[in-house]
Amino acid sequence: MFGNKKSTNTTMSKSNNEAEHTSINLIGNGTTIKGEIKSNGDIRVDGTLVGQVYSKGKIVVGNTGVIEGEIYCQNADFSGNISAKVEVSELLTLKATSRLKGEIITNKLAIEPGARFTGACTMDKEASTNPKLDPKPDQQKK
Repeated sequence: MFGNKKSTNTTMSKSNNEAEHTSINLIGNGTTIKGEIKSNGDIRVDGTLVGQVYSKGKIVVGNTGVIEGEIYCQNADFSGNISAKVEVSELLTLKATSRLKGEIITNKLAIEPGARFTGACTMDKEASTNPKLDPKPDQQKK
């Protein structure tokens, strides 16, 4: 009797977490946001974002997208204009139309012909683990 209730609660909890992680957030062309954005899901930017963006998923910057500030995520595909510090824990892809000025810290980097990148790049598996995406203060101190 009690085992069924625990099982149901665990399943519901997993479903809620999965739903949060698979959400897609869109900042449309013509929209400007200033500030900080945190998301468990993916983010697509076709407008302008000035500030910090944190995503446990993927950040996509479309051809018309502009980001100025800081970016922290698991994966990223850039096609627009970015002037930022970028920390990607897995794969960062710079598409042919992308223009990036800033600092990159990533595990893997793919740059298509035509993309422009000006700045510093660090590719180090240990450096790319990003505590800002999943802060656990007790484990960081040890």
